[in-house]
Amino acid sequence: MNLNLRARSQLALFAGVYLLYLTGRWVTGGDMDAALEHARWVIDFEGGVGVERAVQDALDSPVSIWLLSNVYLAAQLAVLPASLVFLYRKAPAIYLRLRDTVLATWLLALPIYALFPTAPPRLAGIGMEDTVSQQAGVALTGHSTVFYNPIAAVPSLHCGFAFAIGLALYAAVKHPLARAAALAWGPLVSLSVVATGNHWRCCRG
Repeated sequence: MNLNLRARSQLALFAGVYLLYLTGRWVTGGDMDAALEHARWVIDFEGGVGVERAVQDALDSPVSIWLLSNVYLAAQLAVLPASLVFLYRKAPAIYLRLRDTVLATWLLALPIYALFPTAPPRLAGIGMEDTVSQQAGVALTGHSTVFYNPIAAVPSLHCGFAFAIGLALYAAVKHPLARAAALAWGPLVSLSVVATGNHWRCCRG
């Protein structure tokens, strides 16, 4: 199989899984009332309102919020596909592991989103700003929801994919600075999803 045919087969695989994801999302629908109820459950589980707002308030400066808002957008729209392309070309064995991780996680998350739709902190009525819409110039409302699920705040695929990408790139590159940047990617994206109010933190306490 030549390179172009292999590349097209990989693109077709991702497109097929994404269409399956969209079909599952359409079939299950989105219940905002249930999503808000689940968000309140998450707040109670965390021990009350405070952590997400505290993180956003602590980083409430034009530069940091703008940076984190764009990190949030870039994580899925730019860094994930760029990392897959880079690894496909430079480290095929690592690419296959990352590809399988991404696709499997995508499919595993779909029934969770269907059974436990959860509003993100920015929509949960806890006083958080929608910083991505305000700072990055991409509204996370209206027609843009065609490309993402607005009530899928649990689990955070942004965080999961970012840590998987970081580990994959760490294994593929050799330069110490590049390796350090790879390992920092997961924590940076995790900070961005909490600070921008798009996902809940991952643990209690």
